[in-house]
Amino acid sequence: MHDDIPLTTGRARRVLDERIRPAVHATATPLETAWHELPGEPIPPAEGLALTFEPYEVGTTWGAAWGTTWFRLTGTVPVEWAGRRVEAVIDLGFDINMPGFQCEGLVYLADGTPVKSINPRNQWVLVAEEAVGGATVDFFVEAASNPVLLDYHPFLVTHEGDIQTSSSKRLYTSRRMDLAVFESEVHELALDIDVLLELQAELPEGPRRMRILQALDDALDALDLQHIAATAPGARAALADVLASPAEASAHRISAVGHAHIDSAWLWPVRETIRKVARTSSTMTELIDQTDDFLYGMSSAQQYAWIKEHRPEVYARVKDAVAAGRFLPLGGMWVESDTVMPTGESIVRQFTQGQRFFEREFGIRPKGVWLPDSFGYSPALPQLMRRAGFEWFFTQKISWNQVNKFPHHTFLWEGIDGSRVFSHFPSMDTYNSRLSGSEVAKASRQFRENRLASGSIAPVGWGDGGGGTTREMTGTAARLADLEGSARVTWEHPDVFFDRAKAELPDPPVWVGELYLELHRATLTSQHQTKQGNRRSEHLLVEAELWAATAAARTDFVYPYDELDALWQQVLLQQFHDILPGTSIAWVHREAVAKYAEVADRLEALIAAALSALVGAGDRTVVANPAPSLQSGASALGATLAADVTVAAPVALDAVDGGFVLTNDLVRVVVDARGLVTSAADRSTGREAIAPGQAANLLQLHQDFPNMWDAWDVDRYYRNRVEDLDEVTGLTGSVDADGTARVVVERAFSASTLTQEITLAPGSRTLEIDQTTDWHETEKFLKVAFPLDVRAEHTVAETQFGAQKRATHTNTSWEAAKFETSMHRYVLVEEPGFGVALVNDSIHGFDTTRDAVDGHVTTTVRLSLLRAPRFPDPETDQGVQTHRFGLVIGTDIAGATTAGTLMNTASRTVTGDHGFAPLVQVSGDVVVSSVKLADDRSGDLVVRVYEPAGRRGTGSIAVDGPFGDPVEVSLLEEPLPEGSAHTSSIDAAFAVDAFEVRTFRFARS
Repeated sequence: MHDDIPLTTGRARRVLDERIRPAVHATATPLETAWHELPGEPIPPAEGLALTFEPYEVGTTWGAAWGTTWFRLTGTVPVEWAGRRVEAVIDLGFDINMPGFQCEGLVYLADGTPVKSINPRNQWVLVAEEAVGGATVDFFVEAASNPVLLDYHPFLVTHEGDIQTSSSKRLYTSRRMDLAVFESEVHELALDIDVLLELQAELPEGPRRMRILQALDDALDALDLQHIAATAPGARAALADVLASPAEASAHRISAVGHAHIDSAWLWPVRETIRKVARTSSTMTELIDQTDDFLYGMSSAQQYAWIKEHRPEVYARVKDAVAAGRFLPLGGMWVESDTVMPTGESIVRQFTQGQRFFEREFGIRPKGVWLPDSFGYSPALPQLMRRAGFEWFFTQKISWNQVNKFPHHTFLWEGIDGSRVFSHFPSMDTYNSRLSGSEVAKASRQFRENRLASGSIAPVGWGDGGGGTTREMTGTAARLADLEGSARVTWEHPDVFFDRAKAELPDPPVWVGELYLELHRATLTSQHQTKQGNRRSEHLLVEAELWAATAAARTDFVYPYDELDALWQQVLLQQFHDILPGTSIAWVHREAVAKYAEVADRLEALIAAALSALVGAGDRTVVANPAPSLQSGASALGATLAADVTVAAPVALDAVDGGFVLTNDLVRVVVDARGLVTSAADRSTGREAIAPGQAANLLQLHQDFPNMWDAWDVDRYYRNRVEDLDEVTGLTGSVDADGTARVVVERAFSASTLTQEITLAPGSRTLEIDQTTDWHETEKFLKVAFPLDVRAEHTVAETQFGAQKRATHTNTSWEAAKFETSMHRYVLVEEPGFGVALVNDSIHGFDTTRDAVDGHVTTTVRLSLLRAPRFPDPETDQGVQTHRFGLVIGTDIAGATTAGTLMNTASRTVTGDHGFAPLVQVSGDVVVSSVKLADDRSGDLVVRVYEPAGRRGTGSIAVDGPFGDPVEVSLLEEPLPEGSAHTSSIDAAFAVDAFEVRTFRFARS
């Protein structure tokens, strides 16, 4: 390296930071300032503008955590500024440079018109392009004093994450509230120098780099540091030639789209996200007005719905910008959800609710799924995307992998059924790009498909907490449009990028199976009550639709479209990728749990009303079964008089050696004096499920202190320290009136206590365990182990509409990295002729190990129950927690599916006059996922089925109601493209492929 390179770059950086940037707004005069601190929650803007304001002095502290302060700023444009661009410059006391993670504000004109947001990277507000001397200035700032929770590591335990526990101390001290002249040439010079400094840092030694450095020296020589504004044009002239040199013909092409990735909740509550969306949307529409080619993309129909409801003035500007093709609805989902834990029906409703909103409001259907930041992606997604009409998929998060680098940036992603979707990861490895020199160079350098494809996407803007794209970023993009040594940058709709990429890559590489994120594995367990509320809500929603559709078909019951939509939307919101995974502040999870309780109450009322209409008035007990298989003697999806239910023989319970033996017609189980399961055998074959000499239902406590992300991560070394919880404080047995045998186990450990009820029902292969834990641990991980006498090379874990296989060995680094994995209602381990499943009602994480003793290979599966991280919620999972899980003895994938479904879909008893036959009966190799009335409110019936076992087969659907012949439809309940498969007779069998999802629509007759 030449010795003068550091001299030039060091000089340029100091002059830029200490002289040029401050000179952009050097000519200034203070605004008169007044304020009003609200005592509680935010108020509508109209009320804020009407508040009584008291004088405020800049430099005074303001704003307790989560508070709102309204400022009124007034002034007069100096006469000598006439004809100049004048801006207000507002520094609320920003103490970190990341927008969205501390105080921020939304500026309003005196008439209530929203202007733009104020944040650390966007401190200016346009007053006039050509100011009139003596003109008055009068506007308001709705300032939010959100606390800083994420500007350091290690993360510190804080109670600022809930308004119920946060400090009342004022957090911020304002620094500046001025009117100022905007020196445009100084601003442009700052961009010129910044772009060139960052570009040369990425170039090899050679003529291009040397000429940039010389031009920087010439520009700085031309600049008078005491008269920046006057000499800025001359300095820019010295840079003109190096900025005009065009890019190479082969330069990488970056398709930039403005972005803010506003987390629907995270280190702020939902109520604050609503305001964040309004702030960012205001700024982005203002930036659209100030530029000719800038495009801004925003996903999440929920966020558009929020500004429509809460900030209609902002929404009007958004709608205009959408109509102009500059503000781009992306993604087609209700929120950017987690995609690992929600059920298949939930993913379908993310699509249907999102696309219905975008089409209704804008006449637009996004063509791709936009999920840059979710924590891994289920292999069921490609089929669901394609069946919902999506053409492409975009994410970025897999670049965060701890061990293995993902081998593609543009590729086909193949799911469990063989469906493929065209997919892209941005090669700059960020969804919050500022188009820095290092980001742009990285995008070009590491793009895996460089041999054939020309470019990648760059989401550009401050994100997570909002903020979006800045004028500095649009200015950078303009300079990088065609600049030697750099990739070319163009603002471009992702649809255009994907169309070009498909043409360039007619035969792209293929990735098969899940997109597993080698990080954030603990998100499958943290905040158990949030996950439990989601699972129960999902099943209650599907049950409410079933009974409501059945009642609407057979009685005068009115199908509750509006209420079901509202309840689905609430649950879908809480599937956002920082709520359901358990990585938000305490406030968010406290509200989520309360919302789930409210959802459950409303759904129980809907279910009760529909069943009441179906069973009629009377005093007989009726058993209603919402499950797609026989349960409690009641037929699937129908109801039976309790008097007609056949009861199996009671379970025998025998006390043996301080423990108990539970025996029914199918299985025999031994619970020893420690409350552990030492034997679980299939009686017909004698085949044992528990590994020789070992015990199942063994609770194990681990130390759990990850390297960085407390609520997010569990690192592999947690296994190095473990405590077996095999001491009991109580062990009793009994047989219930219905013949169910019950063993109650009580334990105490550390600061916690735990009770298990181990039950075996008549005629059941499932040993069920209901567990109540009073959890008071810190940085601990609770698991329950089942060492199984099964030699399995793979686990089979339920995912949306099917299952995914994972290796139980660690032959490669890819397999070793999957030391904590996901499931829905079951995980199965199986060898030829015998399988054992673990089923659950609210658990999502598990781990698997293979062990050999004297050459005998066994498979141990451990369910992940509770964690105790300290950040961002220091009280995560503390208190009483409940789990329900079961051991299915002697089963296969079909049996595991049924057992898992029954554990999550309980029958219910009601009082009435009679039972009723199912509205829908399904036979063959398919399972019912949902029965509902069509979203378009036509009264048509929609039935969705899927093949759960991963093999080809057939199915048929019979409908007992006023409906015509079925037509197969998309997940959006619309006719399939010409030539797609359909069935034209209610009784006709249809072929089904492995894990295939089919949706049929029956017209109301």
